Amino acid sequence: MQARALSQTKIASLSDIPRDEHYQQEITYFAKMQTHQRPVFQLVSYLLILSQLFCFSHADVGTAAQYSPPYLPTACYGDDQTQFPSSNLFAAAGDGIWDNGASCGRQYLVRCISASQPGTCAPDQTIQVKIVDYAPTAQSSPSTLSTTIVLSETAFGGITNMAADSINIEFQQV
Repeated sequence: MQARALSQTKIASLSDIPRDEHYQQEITYFAKMQTHQRPVFQLVSYLLILSQLFCFSHADVGTAAQYSPPYLPTACYGDDQTQFPSSNLFAAAGDGIWDNGASCGRQYLVRCISASQPGTCAPDQTIQVKIVDYAPTAQSSPSTLSTTIVLSETAFGGITNMAADSINIEFQQV
């Protein structure tokens, strides 16, 4: 009988539904949680958007010199002529990237970023070179000692506008 009386009672709004104290505590708890989570969510959202505005580079900065023929024999492949790419874009690794010979065959993207003489770097030029030798033991001497990488004449000319002994580069293993 009592159940029938409750079912026949018209409810004007959700606030008219009888609620116990435990239910009210849960509602209050979840409302507080949403209020505390909102600033964190907004912060994460802003940081994600902000990170998309910056282009992060995974490249390293170093120095480059050039060397001239003869290029054979090399520390990586000896007298094998097929080691050189047909583009003649190859290089000898300096101590910083030699990695006890593990750098042999590695490919690097290289870009000139500055030099002592203004206008030396070819703007917006990036080349891909293959490591075929170890700079300190290369057959011909580099234009400057102790650089990160020593580029073939063709490779060096591909990222510079004029002759220079050494340049500052940005490089990245491919």
